[in-house]
Amino acid sequence: MGRRRGADRSIRSLRAAVPAVVVVAVAALLPGCPAPQRPEPTPSAPVTPTATEPRAPAGFVDLSDVDPTVVTDIRYATAHNFVGRPIAGYREPLCLLTRPAAEALRRVQQAARATGHRLKVYDCYRPQRAVDDFVAWAGRPGEQQTKAEFYPDVAKSRLFADGYLGAPTAHSRGSTVDVTLVPDPPPEQPPYAPDAPLVACTAPAGERFADNGVDMGTGFDCFDPRAHTADRRITGVARDNRELLVRLMADAGFTNYPREWWHYRLADEPYPDTYFDFPVARSSL
Repeated sequence: MGRRRGADRSIRSLRAAVPAVVVVAVAALLPGCPAPQRPEPTPSAPVTPTATEPRAPAGFVDLSDVDPTVVTDIRYATAHNFVGRPIAGYREPLCLLTRPAAEALRRVQQAARATGHRLKVYDCYRPQRAVDDFVAWAGRPGEQQTKAEFYPDVAKSRLFADGYLGAPTAHSRGSTVDVTLVPDPPPEQPPYAPDAPLVACTAPAGERFADNGVDMGTGFDCFDPRAHTADRRITGVARDNRELLVRLMADAGFTNYPREWWHYRLADEPYPDTYFDFPVARSSL
C-alpha cells in the first residue's frame, strides 16, 4: 500500500540497454459503494516466461542474497492486500531492488538490530503491470470487498486524488520499499485467514490483523490520514516506533513519503526516470 507510489518525476526516454516500460494510462475513478465482506481470492493464472519477457538490468538483486536476515512479507504476491487477490506481475514473493538500495537496507538492518529490531519488507520493486492492475481496479467501483480493512473511512474514488495510490510509482524504479520493524528475533506471524472477519486497519493493535511487526499506529497499506507519518493522533509507543524507523532509514539515505509511514525511497536512486516492467521472479535477474 504501499503509497504514494510517488509520481515525483517525469518519464524520460529510456536508453535502449534498459528494458523498461514507461507508459501508463490512468483510468477514470468512479464513486463506489462499500461492501465489507471478505473476498474470495482469485488465483492468478500461471504465466510462462517467453523470450520477449522483460528482464532486470544487471544492477538488480534479490534482497535475500544481500541480507537474508531481513524479514519479508510480500503482500502483493498474496490475497491479503487492498485488492483482495495476487497482483499482476508478482510471480514470486521476492524483494527485488537495485543493488544500491539493497546495500542501504543492509546498513539499516545492522543499525536496527542494535536497537533490538529487524527490518521487515512488504513491497520492493513493483512492475508497471502491477500499477496498471491497481489503476484498472480503481476504475471498477463495485470491487470494494476489502474496504472495511484497508480504507474504511476513505472513498475508493479518492484513493488516487488523496495520494494513497500513484501512477506511475517510484516503486517501479527499483529503489523504493515499504517497510516496518519487527522485534529481534521476530515472533511468529499468524497465517492470513481469508474467511476471517474484516477489521479496520485503524483499529488498535491487538484488534487489527495480527502482523508480527511493532505497533505503528495503523496496519500496512492503511489508506487513512492516521497512516500519515507525523499524524498527531498517533502517540506513545507507536509514535516512537515511527520516529525510530524514520531515523534508521534516513541515516542510510532513504526519504519517507509523509502520507505513508511505511514508504521509503533511496534519495540517490540509480534509475530516477525509468519505470521497469519485468516480473517479480528470480528468473528476471
